[in-house]
Amino acid sequence: MSTWDTCHQMNDTSWIMEPETDELEKTGLTAIDSINVKPKRVAESPVHFECKYHQTVQLPGNKNAGFHHVVFGQVIGIHIKDEFITDEGIVDILKMKIIARLEYNDYTLIDKTFSIIDFIDKRKMTKNWKLS
Repeated sequence: MSTWDTCHQMNDTSWIMEPETDELEKTGLTAIDSINVKPKRVAESPVHFECKYHQTVQLPGNKNAGFHHVVFGQVIGIHIKDEFITDEGIVDILKMKIIARLEYNDYTLIDKTFSIIDFIDKRKMTKNWKLS
């Protein structure tokens, strides 16, 4: 998971490099062992997902790029650093300073969260909510 503090390294790992290039070493990130899979995790990330390969989907690109690959995996392990879990056992997303890709060269910083009504438990609906 990319954060404000690692946004430049995240961007640098997106460049096309030779397969033998260690992207983490090249960008100054720290590799740590995974528990369930062979690939390393990024120590600087607040959350790590260990995944088992599911499938690769090839998508068309523009004239210069040719095509792109999207790799999907089944999550088989999740690691969250203790410093990002509150005393109540809730993950503190805001403290992580997570970034997300928008479009072009634009990203956003997650700096606000909100909850959505539980449609199963109608007692949790707000006064302004009307059933159709």
